[in-house]
Amino acid sequence: MEAATIWGERWSSASNNMAKAYMEVACRKQSLVCLAADRSTMAGLFELIEAVGPYIAALKTHVDLVDDWTPGSWASFCSAAKDADLLIFEDRKFADIGGISRKQMAGVYNIRAWSDLVTAHLISGPDIVDGLQAGWEDVGREGGVLLLAQMSSRGNLLDPKYTTEVVAKGKQHDGVFGFIGNGSRPEELATLRAAVGESKMIWTPGVNLSVGDGEMGQRYGDPVEAVMAGSDCIIVGSGIHKSEDPESAAKAYASASWSGLTQR
Repeated sequence: MEAATIWGERWSSASNNMAKAYMEVACRKQSLVCLAADRSTMAGLFELIEAVGPYIAALKTHVDLVDDWTPGSWASFCSAAKDADLLIFEDRKFADIGGISRKQMAGVYNIRAWSDLVTAHLISGPDIVDGLQAGWEDVGREGGVLLLAQMSSRGNLLDPKYTTEVVAKGKQHDGVFGFIGNGSRPEELATLRAAVGESKMIWTPGVNLSVGDGEMGQRYGDPVEAVMAGSDCIIVGSGIHKSEDPESAAKAYASASWSGLTQR
C-alpha cells in the first residue's frame, strides 16, 4: 500500500521532507518501531541491526555512550543501518542556543554527517532549530528535529503550559520534524495530537507490550493504544534489546504498531 494512502492527511500535510522519508520506510517495513539501541559497544550495536533490522523503521542512538567508539567503526555502523533501510535518530537532546547547537552538530562525533533526526529541548528558544538545521546544511544534508513536548519519566518538569508553548512554536518551523510525546499515557497523547494537528509527527517512548513501571522511573503504555491515540512511531528499548529473542520481540512490536496505524 502506498504511503499516501495509509498515512492520509499526515502525508499530505507533512511540512518536513524527512517526515515523508520516515512514512515511506514505515510502509516498506510495515513497522512504526524505532529501536532505542542502548548498547555500549560497537559489537552490540551491529548485533542489533543484524537481528532486528527488517522489523524496525529507525534506530535511536546515543553516540556518546559507546565505550569503544571510533570514527571508522561508527561509519561502518551507519552504513549498515542504511543498508537495512533505517533512519538514524541521534537522541542528543540539544538545549543550547542556535550558534552553539550548530557547532555541537559537528565536533568529534560529527552528528550532522550521519543523523537523519535529532532531539532538542526548546528551553533556549526556537533559534535552536535554525542552528541544528544549519548544521545539516553545512554538509549538504537534510534532517529533522524532534522537540521534546512530553516525557514519560516520573517527576519530569514538562508541564502542560510548557508543552503548549513548545507545540505552538514548533508547528511554525519547517525544520521541526515533530514532537516527542508520552506513550505511557494515551489520554495525554491524544491531547497532544489535537494540539499538534496533522502536519507534524509525534514519536513516543514509554511503550511496552508489558505495561506498567520500569527501571529508574520509566513508565510504559500499550503500543497499539499509543498509535491509536496519535503516535506515529513507538520508541522501544528494553522490550526488544533485553529480550531473550530480540528478533521475535521486534516482529511483535512491528505487528502491534502497524495494527494500530491501520485501525487508526
